[in-house]
Amino acid sequence: MYDVIIIGAGVIGCAVARELTKYKASVLVIEKNEDVCTGTSKANSAIIHSGYDAENGSLKARYNVEGNRMMDELSSQLDVPFKRIGSLTVCTDKARAGELHALKERGERNGVQGLQVLDREQVLELEPHIADDVVAALWAPTAGIVCPFKLTVAMAENAAVNGAEFRFDTRVENIYSQDGAWHIVTDKGEYISRAVVNAAGVYSDVLNNMVSDRKLSITPRRGDYILLDRAVDGYVSHTVFQLPTKLGKGVLVTPTVHGNTIVGPTAIDIEDKESTATTADGIDSVIAMSALSIKALPTRQVITSFAGLRANEAGHDFILGEAEDAEGFFNCAGIASPGLSAAPAIGRYVAGLIRDKLELSEKTDFIAQRKDILDPKKLSLEERNALIKEQPAYGTIVCRCESVTEGEIIDAIHRPVGARSLDGVKRRTRAGMGRCQSGFCSPRVMEILHRELGIDLTQVTKSGGDSYIVNSRTKDGD
Repeated sequence: MYDVIIIGAGVIGCAVARELTKYKASVLVIEKNEDVCTGTSKANSAIIHSGYDAENGSLKARYNVEGNRMMDELSSQLDVPFKRIGSLTVCTDKARAGELHALKERGERNGVQGLQVLDREQVLELEPHIADDVVAALWAPTAGIVCPFKLTVAMAENAAVNGAEFRFDTRVENIYSQDGAWHIVTDKGEYISRAVVNAAGVYSDVLNNMVSDRKLSITPRRGDYILLDRAVDGYVSHTVFQLPTKLGKGVLVTPTVHGNTIVGPTAIDIEDKESTATTADGIDSVIAMSALSIKALPTRQVITSFAGLRANEAGHDFILGEAEDAEGFFNCAGIASPGLSAAPAIGRYVAGLIRDKLELSEKTDFIAQRKDILDPKKLSLEERNALIKEQPAYGTIVCRCESVTEGEIIDAIHRPVGARSLDGVKRRTRAGMGRCQSGFCSPRVMEILHRELGIDLTQVTKSGGDSYIVNSRTKDGD
């Protein structure tokens, strides 16, 4: 029997797992897909919001602001790229300029610091390519950008180093309570625990409704994005939002920590919890809407498009804590935007509830620090040459677009909670995220996975499951 089983290995589940491993407890994370960060956590705006937008008194407001404040120390501990670049929420209609002041006041009540309403000239000083119709903007200097893949993987790795176990390709089919313990029935067998954390994203309503009469309803909200090549780096220097509507913060334009520019999302409510295909209409809408805030955005530099699903709950707020009629079952449900920003604070809060519930004692040997995969590009020429002499794999470039070496890919595979697929390698190293989008490096990455994991090439997948790339061999031998 485990003390705690966490269902879902996205950013929320991994944040809870890391926090729980600060205590003397056996922790298991169950994930239906083949890796961490394969759902909502892998397809979002990669923004750490300041927290001005959420309604005063809401859980979104509280944990957004708390999570934002935790990011500097957390990113330092876990060696995750994070930058406080600030955000601008632009207004293109003088008649709506008062809404900026209302947002400022709301943000200040939420505890956001440094908010200012800027006139057009002040906005131009920050963003020279701002659209001609922009008359004013709300400046939020505490907003930032982060790599959601790196953050989620880092928390998972750190949790694993501190004792958490992970089970992938394991789908939960039923949950029930018996004799004071929770039984989690999966397609790979049954697991038992004293407490359960429901961090299942768009499926969190399904799990809650298995055990509670307080039913939840999650509507997947699809968001389409485009990603621009790093050649566009510097065209936009801050996160640029549009005045929010009831469907969200509109189409944003923002740099990423890796030098790309991301544009999106749309906000389309759908029924299928697995439908992440982009549409031509969605992409056209993203491009058209971006022109309301940034002029002449070089969209000919698009290198890929993608879509993610937000877990939009009917009450429009996070649902956190122990279910009233299911003792020991803790929800992290309805975690839509600003879920990424709030994740560290949600993890700390939920772990604290479980600590008190199970009367867990604190560890004295918790390892807070974690180092990311070694990146030779960050070394001096002398250091790089010495590394290659000692480990020649760091001298072999596999991904030309992102200059990713064989040594980095080997490291990604053999780390705690290591990569097992092309996408797993991509999330950890960026091999395949460049201009050619894996066109050159995929075969070589497949060969490395085949060699390092000891599996046949026909068993190498793009993203787990049935996403095989090689159907069969045409001749014997490697």
